[in-house]
Amino acid sequence: MRKPTKVTVMHSYPGLVALVTAYNEGKQNIMAAGWHSYISIDPPIYGVAIGKERYTYGLVNESGSFSINFLPYEKVASIQGTGNISGIAHDKFDSLGLLYEKGITIQAPILVDAYVAYECKVIDRNTYGDHDWFVGEITQFYRDDTKFLDNGLPNLEEINIPLYLGRSSYSRIDNKSEVEIFLEE
Repeated sequence: MRKPTKVTVMHSYPGLVALVTAYNEGKQNIMAAGWHSYISIDPPIYGVAIGKERYTYGLVNESGSFSINFLPYEKVASIQGTGNISGIAHDKFDSLGLLYEKGITIQAPILVDAYVAYECKVIDRNTYGDHDWFVGEITQFYRDDTKFLDNGLPNLEEINIPLYLGRSSYSRIDNKSEVEIFLEE
């Protein structure tokens, strides 16, 4: 039974994990972020929460840009690995076998295996508690059209989408998942 508690209750999961990449003055990094969101469609704006102690924080703050990447379930070990390896001490891309290309409008890496990715230029940053919320205007979109249906929904015959459950645990949405479709009126 539900009851009041004085302990912080975090229950924003399950959810998609975004891989945030950043580049500044010859240095680059990648991190997993569970707290992120589309903010606006017109203009296209995306936001992500990054702790000030993270190596990626400095790269994003100094460069004024970041990219958001979404990988399929088959890459869940790499997704988890981005949070377990220090970007200061190691090249996470090499360590995790993550291939990338430089962005078109920014220099942050865009993951080759991403089924969706966004290049973002920072337009705002605010501190909320122990994280800063970076807001970026999306300046370039990427999408693997083979992973989507004509109506824009994911083609679950072609892609398994990872969901982070918390505590280093993942599940997936795939062609065996039940999907309820409501017709628009």
